[in-house]
Amino acid sequence: MRKNRRTHVWPWLALALFLCLPAAQGQAQGKSVLMVIAHRDFQDTEFGTPFEMFKEKGFNVAVASSKPGAAKGMRGKKVEPDLVLSEARAEDYDAVVFVGGLGVKDEYWDNPQAHALAREAMEQGKVTAAICWGPVVLANAGVLDGKEGTVAAGGDADRILRRKGCRYKGKSVVTDGNVITANGPDAARSFALAVTAALR
Repeated sequence: MRKNRRTHVWPWLALALFLCLPAAQGQAQGKSVLMVIAHRDFQDTEFGTPFEMFKEKGFNVAVASSKPGAAKGMRGKKVEPDLVLSEARAEDYDAVVFVGGLGVKDEYWDNPQAHALAREAMEQGKVTAAICWGPVVLANAGVLDGKEGTVAAGGDADRILRRKGCRYKGKSVVTDGNVITANGPDAARSFALAVTAALR
């Protein structure tokens, strides 16, 4: 009798797992990510690798840029933004991700709209992330004050982070609560994995 009872338990366990699977997939599909890219000279890999991973995980991904029309990457990648930065609201997303590249310095380092979006995301408990020179946007917005973080070398970026109260770490990816930073294209996959893990 004991053997039979064990045998009959397995179909019920299988059924329970089957019923839970769609719910888990639905949770992933319900997550939304906003990726903010420069209209000119965003870093192609830092956009493409996380974008593809987020899509594979079933996340809804929107892309914002500083102006309408096709945005162009440093290596020629073209992306049609879904919205302009001025339309973006942190409350509409589970994560806000600032993509790096040369263009982020000119378009977002000192952009009040970018700063407001980053602050709103952090204050609302959303995943707030940036890669390459993108972390300078977070630093100038006050998001990295008292937080550990990293950034790409050059352009005085690491000094800016320190001046803005960031506990700078020379690592490829740093996670401090809901704030995630990475230092460049070689870290794009690890960065995407960190954002994905924070959204679970």
